[in-house]
Amino acid sequence: MNQKRIQLTLFVDEENSIVMEKIRREFNPAQYDLIKSHVTLCREDELDKIDEVMRNLIGLNHDPITIEFGNMVRFSEGKGLMIPAFGDNEPFQKLRRYILKEIIEHPRKQEPHITLMHPRNSICTDTIFEQVKAHKLPHKIEFNKISLIEQEMDKQWHILEEFELKTIN
Repeated sequence: MNQKRIQLTLFVDEENSIVMEKIRREFNPAQYDLIKSHVTLCREDELDKIDEVMRNLIGLNHDPITIEFGNMVRFSEGKGLMIPAFGDNEPFQKLRRYILKEIIEHPRKQEPHITLMHPRNSICTDTIFEQVKAHKLPHKIEFNKISLIEQEMDKQWHILEEFELKTIN
């Protein structure tokens, strides 16, 4: 069985991801090998009608979005570690609604976050949490590109296509 997954993702730019990638490489090497630091924009269950999604992406005329992030938090019974966004994140939600227009009438509200340690393949202990908290992470990140990515059978995610978010004059 050839199982493929697709998602729309906002990758963290190189400058802002330096410390995140260091943390992920040390404490979650399996996830580090699969995908770079990112915020998931649309999950695979929202992309069933990919032709319509692509139509919306190709016609996209949207400013880059900025997401503000809070402090790291543990999740999934303390095994995982993420950086949650805070605030209403209306630009993120608006972008999701545009991409999913005429596909999903009322898209769920998705809370943007960056996973540093995925509970599927790492465990954040109290000691690791204290070590990671010592790192200074960015609290505001601008995203100017949407990536359509694909994963085949739990292998590394690959970029299929990218769509620029450009400042609207």
